[in-house]
Amino acid sequence: MKPQETIYIAVADTSMIIRSGLVSVLRRLPDLPVQVIEVSSEEGLKHCMEAHTPQILIINPQFGGWFDVAAFKQEYPEAAMKFVSLIYTMVDANQLKGYDDSVNLFDDVDSLSHKVSMLMNVPDEEESDQDSLSQREKEIVGCVVRGMTNKEIAEKLYISVHTVITHRRNITRKLQIHSAAGLTIYAIVNKLVELSEVKMNL
Repeated sequence: MKPQETIYIAVADTSMIIRSGLVSVLRRLPDLPVQVIEVSSEEGLKHCMEAHTPQILIINPQFGGWFDVAAFKQEYPEAAMKFVSLIYTMVDANQLKGYDDSVNLFDDVDSLSHKVSMLMNVPDEEESDQDSLSQREKEIVGCVVRGMTNKEIAEKLYISVHTVITHRRNITRKLQIHSAAGLTIYAIVNKLVELSEVKMNL
């Protein structure tokens, strides 16, 4: 990957533990020069926008009671930002309108790195290669070819069904495999599962 310009990311949440944890992970993203700003209040977010407009704002949808993405975009129309919802509690789906992506407590470094790269249009050197699948995506491929439903996968991996669906969409895009049979062959060839584990739906 060619050297990239610094990516400025703001993390807005009232919980210091959640905020600091995510900031710590973002600073360890491989091959991505990231500068992270912590925001703990609505006043702090205003100061952040005045000082240095971030390229990505990762924010709890319940920040300040309810963070209104549309109203924020109107207030700062010149800011070409990507909005990412930070999910770790139950959130009404209506609150997620207007966001470009989401992160949750179970996203690993690979997943976060991929999301930031996609948001910033940073090319992935080996996008079509099997190694471009994150460890979490490989786990999900294994679960799918074993015949597990999205709900069962979510329960096994302690993630939301929405996150499972997002991962499956990313897997399909990366591998360009659109059938269960194709995914099964891929999983066996790449030793993600044993032949005896595969659930045959014939």
